[in-house]
Amino acid sequence: MFASFLITLREGLEAFLLVGIALSYLAKLNARHYNKYIYGGVAVGLVLSLAVAVVFQVVVDQFSNELYRNYLMAGILLFATVVLTYMAVWMQKQAKSQVAQVQQEITSMVSSGNLLGLVMLSLLAILREGFETILFFSALMYSSMGEFSTQDAVIGAVAGLVLAYAMVWAMLRSTRQVPLRAFFRWTSLLIIIIAAGLLSSAVNMLQAAELIPVLYPQVFDISHILDDRGVFGTFLRALFGYNSSPGLLQLATWALYLGGFTYLWNRSYNKA
Repeated sequence: MFASFLITLREGLEAFLLVGIALSYLAKLNARHYNKYIYGGVAVGLVLSLAVAVVFQVVVDQFSNELYRNYLMAGILLFATVVLTYMAVWMQKQAKSQVAQVQQEITSMVSSGNLLGLVMLSLLAILREGFETILFFSALMYSSMGEFSTQDAVIGAVAGLVLAYAMVWAMLRSTRQVPLRAFFRWTSLLIIIIAAGLLSSAVNMLQAAELIPVLYPQVFDISHILDDRGVFGTFLRALFGYNSSPGLLQLATWALYLGGFTYLWNRSYNKA
């Protein structure tokens, strides 16, 4: 639940923020009559996101062969790790310039009467975040080996979207500055930890497909302390890729990724 909550909170916050900035800036330009094009883009973006989710699931279901299914799942996990890492480490650097860029684009669209541009602005914002959300949910489902409860995921996702909407609404309505930088900093660190777990799970899938060697199959076993099949262990497995008896390559990949990208994450915010 917490993983889905964090993902939709992060994705929803960015999507709602871009759309909210567009609507607020149109109001400043006394061009509220263009709001309907922003809303239209949001609606089309949501429909296309749902269509992508359906097509994605249909494609996945075609892989009945266990070997090819491992290939597909490993690919999804690796791609999700790359996108999550980019989002967590580098995306936030462009937050301030992104707001200015959106305002500049809207000014140009309104002055030239580019209605299609206004639709595409909100459509692409929703579609991009929707696709990333689908990708991350699929990766979490595969990394948790079927222990990622659909019901809990939906509850967490809805809660994340509601909180994201409330935060954006409060920020745009309030005259006080909302400390988004600190919020993004610490949620980005959590996302890096989640990505480390996804990458470790991808290594497990590639080993199952015999694409990479197993090497040392079990470095240690602490299942008697915290079993990854227990109640709390299952939660940690679904969220962070916890494994109570990891293989050498899995553990080394997790540790190197987490250490390396936590260092880059820290540097990026110290320079900001």
